[in-house]
Amino acid sequence: MMRLTKLTTALLAGALFAFPALAVDLRIGLQDDADVLDPAQSRTFVGRIVYTALCDKLVDVSPDLKIVPQLATEWKWSADGKELTMKIREGIKFHDDTPLDAAAVVATIERNMTLPESRRKSELTSVAKVEASGPLEVKFTLKAPDVTLLAQLSDRAGMIVSPTAAKALGANFGSKPVCAGPFKFVERVQQDRIVLEKFKDYWNKDKIFVDKVTYLPIPDTTVRLANLQSGDLDFIERLAPTDVTAVKGNSGLKYDATVNIGYMALYANIANGARADNPFGKDKRLRQAFSLAIDRDAMNQIVYEGTAVGGNQPFPPNSPWFNKAIPVPARDVAKAKALIKAAGFDRVPVELQIPNNPVAQQMMQILQSMVAEAGFDVSLKSTEFATLLEEQTRGNFQLSRSDWSGRVDPDGNIHQFITCKGGINDVKYCNPDVDKLLNEARASTDDAVRKQKYDAAGVILNEDMPVIYLGHQSWIWAYKKNVTGFVPSPDGMIRLQGVKKG
Repeated sequence: MMRLTKLTTALLAGALFAFPALAVDLRIGLQDDADVLDPAQSRTFVGRIVYTALCDKLVDVSPDLKIVPQLATEWKWSADGKELTMKIREGIKFHDDTPLDAAAVVATIERNMTLPESRRKSELTSVAKVEASGPLEVKFTLKAPDVTLLAQLSDRAGMIVSPTAAKALGANFGSKPVCAGPFKFVERVQQDRIVLEKFKDYWNKDKIFVDKVTYLPIPDTTVRLANLQSGDLDFIERLAPTDVTAVKGNSGLKYDATVNIGYMALYANIANGARADNPFGKDKRLRQAFSLAIDRDAMNQIVYEGTAVGGNQPFPPNSPWFNKAIPVPARDVAKAKALIKAAGFDRVPVELQIPNNPVAQQMMQILQSMVAEAGFDVSLKSTEFATLLEEQTRGNFQLSRSDWSGRVDPDGNIHQFITCKGGINDVKYCNPDVDKLLNEARASTDDAVRKQKYDAAGVILNEDMPVIYLGHQSWIWAYKKNVTGFVPSPDGMIRLQGVKKG
């Protein structure tokens, strides 16, 4: 009997060693599905959230919006501001076990600048050449000083991808992305899930406490919250402001919020294909009238319950870059009607493309009612967000609602949207005077000079109105009580370094 007990004990002990602890799977609910998972081609906000786990960048942004090291450990500018030299962290591997060195950085930057499908070209337009000045040293030579370059390298333009995978897959890199982040790609099912697993050779693996992360697109905010409450999700982004009270009253959930650095906006098709050939796209007076017919503060108060503020520029009213000479306009239906009449119309039909999430839909329904009083007959066309962006790119829209998550440098909120060759200039607005001002703002190291340039460009844009800004919302997250270590950031990212699930 004693022998049997000892044998049983030994077998049980062996079984315990044979079966490792259960893997920690963090399930995150996203408001939208990401577009293509190629840093060179993508443009969605939720895609950037996925990239925080998948693709490390040369530099990152801290919660207080400072540029901090990531793949690059240090950097310096030449005296004339035309050379940026970066030291690359030693011993880094891509998910395919190939080394990340200076040559890999050069290959990625050149791919971003030359790939026909790349949306990063306008972000790197100041770069004349990039070269490996050592095995772990990279030098950027610029055509002219560009103080925005570091900020560009803190986002998709600075995400370094495996040259081996990029060469093999070309424009199809997004089907199986290979980067150097804390998690590597496992699978993707469109409109259903993106699955990543912990990369065992990650350079900062001691800060990663999750084995697998699954991102699930759930556009309906109510359904997203219900999945969190039921335990099917661990974490959700963009909690509806109307649901904050419910989360605060749930002892099993936690809540975080911070004002973001981006904006909510409407994009008018000015010259992007045949659908631009309509009165709203051709006559700026109609766009001005549309803007004047909106009560931004009332709309944001109703939909966001005081967590958002009205805006009329790519910078929020509390930003040092906001042009106070162009205040957020009060609603003026009489003036809007006068502009419509001056343009030769009584009623103006407008098709407005909107994302298929309830918060955006509610906001646009309120806007639809407001502008109707001035003379606009708005029809709402709801679509999935990644599809909406594709339609914008193709020019298959008249007016489109698309939010921007914001960047730490003001250039990132304006240049690529409205310069003639901007990488995401879907409206195809082109004004050489605006290009000149914004390019000069990039070249100056004096914030006072930059502010003057942005102000002058803002005056022109407020007149032409290719983009109608609506306001600035807060990022709101909710998550289970057993999730710890999350640090909220004004850029809206969900960084998993330090995050644990108990």
